[in-house]
Amino acid sequence: MTRLLSRRRVLAIGAAAAGLALLPNGARAAGAALRVWRGTALGASASITLHHPDSAEADRLIALCLDEIARLERVFSLYRADSALARLNRDGELRDPPADLVRLLSEAAMLSEQSDGAFDVTVQPLWQLHATHFGRPGADPAGPPPSAVTATLRLVGHRGLRIASDRVWFDRRGMAVTLNGIAQGCITDRVADLLRAHGMRNVLLDLGEVRALDRHPDGRPWSVGLERVGRPGSPSPALTIEDAAVATSAGYGTGFGPRGRFTHLFDPATGASPGHWRSVTVVAPTATTADALSTTLSVLPPARVAALLAATPQATAYLTRPDGTVVTAGG
Repeated sequence: MTRLLSRRRVLAIGAAAAGLALLPNGARAAGAALRVWRGTALGASASITLHHPDSAEADRLIALCLDEIARLERVFSLYRADSALARLNRDGELRDPPADLVRLLSEAAMLSEQSDGAFDVTVQPLWQLHATHFGRPGADPAGPPPSAVTATLRLVGHRGLRIASDRVWFDRRGMAVTLNGIAQGCITDRVADLLRAHGMRNVLLDLGEVRALDRHPDGRPWSVGLERVGRPGSPSPALTIEDAAVATSAGYGTGFGPRGRFTHLFDPATGASPGHWRSVTVVAPTATTADALSTTLSVLPPARVAALLAATPQATAYLTRPDGTVVTAGG
């Protein structure tokens, strides 16, 4: 895979021009026992920060984390021809699917039902339609023809994806799945679970979504800064998290066409890219939940935000309007 979630990742850590960007600030050194790995994971800048008195053992655990990331990429990647997801999209069915894929697709299906279809992993044909349209020289900036959008919407619908322990398949030829709104969070959680199983506490993961285990080793919560629209580098509020996760979704991260009207975020009901929010940041108990909720809230009409968050009482959302003002909901 070249970029598992390249269409969705908002910003590299520390770089922000607009919206709410995640800036983990809690990884300051606390003596030699704080081990920080920085590199690339899931096709983007990443870091693993953990507190361990033995640097060699810390490095061994980090290597296990990287192996787990690579393993899960072979399941969830859109871009690796040999991944389980790529084979499902190519063949229309997958027999004896990996348990990781069945589990994540099942979680996605539950959120689809809970959000009345606003979260839908079968929107991949819409992305393909727009990528093909805008990839042509002289593409109409108004986007694909309405007839093409209508035809593509017939291939979208979470109930057309069938999930069983021994088989995953589509009801209609031409359907396809993207896990770009949930897989990065899932992988972050799996790495957190691995470290917890090895007795680790005081961990901060940034694998595109941020997940904290316990507190910073100096006893304070981990700190995640929020940088506001149009004011990069300016003083910003900070979220303090402990045993929690943070994820951001924003259309400005990846767009189609010169006008910024079309993004990688699609309303499964209309095929359009909603403009309700400039960005959505969610704090939740797990990175999977934060990731999926930030995606869902980005396309959900504002009037339905409170009801969805009420179903996840431990989640808080920070929603940036197009004018830069921020609304807080849930929690």
